[in-house]
Amino acid sequence: MTGDDEPMGNEEQVSRFVERFAAELTEAGMQRMASRVFAALLASEGGSLTSAELSEQLCISPAAVSGAIRYLNQVGMVSREREPGSRRDRYVLHNELWYETFTRRDQILTRWEAILREGAETLGRDSVAGARVAETAEFFEFLQKEMHQMLDRWREHRATRPQPG
Repeated sequence: MTGDDEPMGNEEQVSRFVERFAAELTEAGMQRMASRVFAALLASEGGSLTSAELSEQLCISPAAVSGAIRYLNQVGMVSREREPGSRRDRYVLHNELWYETFTRRDQILTRWEAILREGAETLGRDSVAGARVAETAEFFEFLQKEMHQMLDRWREHRATRPQPG
């Protein structure tokens, strides 16, 4: 790695951080290789790396990088950008990555809530199963309201923070 994409700090320490965070992401359900690639991108100074840089840093094959990038792209965490004047792609973290990720989760919760409300009606709200499904729908409704308020507070907080660089 060179230039803007060099991680800050000791290379071995950065590598340890990448592997520790990747392990946590894997434990939470993300694919192992995607976790490693994402953590490496997150730890890169420029928030972007080429396939060759990722392969070298993580000691993995270009095919493993490709599969991980495909997954991360599908879930909206990274995108591909062509290097100007080159045939090489750079893999880039999305701006406001976490905000966008939670916003997408909100869309999923909306769909789940609608299906759960239908399920509660189908099962009958007076039945034990219907009441349980209705409570689950209420939980997702509550979660969404809280998440919207929390994301708004995050944007306000972020606007007051000094920005690096």
